[in-house]
Amino acid sequence: MTFPSRSTVPRASSRPSWADVAVAAAVLVGMYLLLRVGEEATVSFDPAHVTKVDTSPAELPYYAARSLLRMFAALAVSVTFAVGCAYAAAHSRRLERVLIPALDILQSVPVLGFLTVAVAGFVSLFPGSTPALECASIFAIFTSQAWNMAFGFYHSLITLPRELDEVSRSFRFTRWMRFWKVELPAGAIGLVWNGMMSFGGGWFFLVASEAISVSGHKHSLPGVGSFAGTAIADGDLGKVGWAVVTMAVMVVGVNFFFWRPLTAWTERFKNEQSEAADVQRSLVLDVVRRSSWPTLLGRLLRPVAELLGRAGRVLGVDDRPLTARGRRGRAGDLVLAVVAGGLLAWGLADLLGYLRHRTGLGALGEPFLLGLATLARVVVLVAVAMLVWVPVGVRIGFSPRLARIAQPVVEVLASFPANFLFPLATWLFLRTGVSLNVGGMLLMALGAQWYILFNTIAGASAIPTDLREAMDDLGVRGWQRWRRLIIPGVFPYCVTGGITASGGAWNASIVSETVTFGGTTLSADGLGAYISRATAEGDHPRLIAGVAVMAVYVVGLNRLLWRRLHRLARTRYSL
Repeated sequence: MTFPSRSTVPRASSRPSWADVAVAAAVLVGMYLLLRVGEEATVSFDPAHVTKVDTSPAELPYYAARSLLRMFAALAVSVTFAVGCAYAAAHSRRLERVLIPALDILQSVPVLGFLTVAVAGFVSLFPGSTPALECASIFAIFTSQAWNMAFGFYHSLITLPRELDEVSRSFRFTRWMRFWKVELPAGAIGLVWNGMMSFGGGWFFLVASEAISVSGHKHSLPGVGSFAGTAIADGDLGKVGWAVVTMAVMVVGVNFFFWRPLTAWTERFKNEQSEAADVQRSLVLDVVRRSSWPTLLGRLLRPVAELLGRAGRVLGVDDRPLTARGRRGRAGDLVLAVVAGGLLAWGLADLLGYLRHRTGLGALGEPFLLGLATLARVVVLVAVAMLVWVPVGVRIGFSPRLARIAQPVVEVLASFPANFLFPLATWLFLRTGVSLNVGGMLLMALGAQWYILFNTIAGASAIPTDLREAMDDLGVRGWQRWRRLIIPGVFPYCVTGGITASGGAWNASIVSETVTFGGTTLSADGLGAYISRATAEGDHPRLIAGVAVMAVYVVGLNRLLWRRLHRLARTRYSL
């Protein structure tokens, strides 16, 4: 089973054309730049000396290339992880009970918490070598990207249209064919839009991920994030401005050459009977389609595809509904519950023993109280973002013409690291007298609200055009249109956006509840500021206590609210 192609570009001719030359030149230039930039990441470093970056604006093109290399490496790892984890959770009831709570916990752990552990692990693997720092930085970016895509693809799998599920089972597809021909195309739109948002989340934490601390010495990797971090620490607004301009150019360029072609290409995977009159277009995608390289590449990869298809037969045949929940396997469920519960109890006992030995269990009281303040900010932020961005996302998703205009703007706003603007925010807060207890919520919103907007756009884009046209023909407008079409179509995506926005807001509180510019530091009362101070002081017991409390808050909120909404999305609100 395949989905109809939406290409309106003429097929490539058999003779070489300007499009062939353009595509070949772009690939060769990209490979050359990759080799030139990559070879600089293999030099050694001295752990006993502090490494700083040169803040000369002339270095920014090279720094931009290094940052982009890290971002795309982390994106590749994140997509692989997200697809594998989501598939396992959607197809195994037992794994679902373990993986989904694990994702809840992992998305609540701040990037700084991952970075502390990652540096020690990678430095032990590559002692005295820059690849250790590069891998730690890429891992930190990965932790800001992966969870959103995993939740998004998981929800796409469990809300797969019933007719596609029935077709797969009726034709007895192998499980590999079901994944490649049905499930991956059905989730492609959400995966791409969530990938775009996750890429923006990586930009947000670029400053933190490019500043690596080894043996008490801080090493700044060459990149736009470390450039901006150094300029902010020096209080040099001019160089911060250069970093802002460079970041804007990078975001617009990545959107034009990468995300816009992908979003236009995924239009072909809409599950609908009739094609929309106005679809998304991309100049880059049009050039690629005009060239003969895709056809040639397809011929070269056809034997590989056939080999994978034959190998996929060992995975078995798709012979039961995805949503089936039988009464068998209770013994296995009991064993899994005992094992998982035992490991969890052991981990908690070890954690409490560590804290009791170092600081006493009373150290958990302060972060729990501060967490209430951060929780209030997160709840208000998500509620307001839902009211504001869901209608906007639906409007953009329903209009490919508007999407062409709004996508670059939204991508720039979502991808632009808000902490680059913190010096200006600090200055404004000082001039206006606004407390960071209020202003911090606005800074958190800059890094979290976009998850809701991007998921809503993805959900609205995935609503079949023929259903929208039927509503137009029947004259269904206003609230009835929302109740009958829009809410069932976008609700699962909004739940995904809400979960990831909530987790992103908790994570963003680390950098939003404490802002510094030059010698001026503003702090808010909250769990994020508590963790930030513990990290800066190297107080590992307080850091562990703060991260553990944040995980408790995030998992509790997900269990009490988001999981119930997720169950509602699966059982009632799906097309």
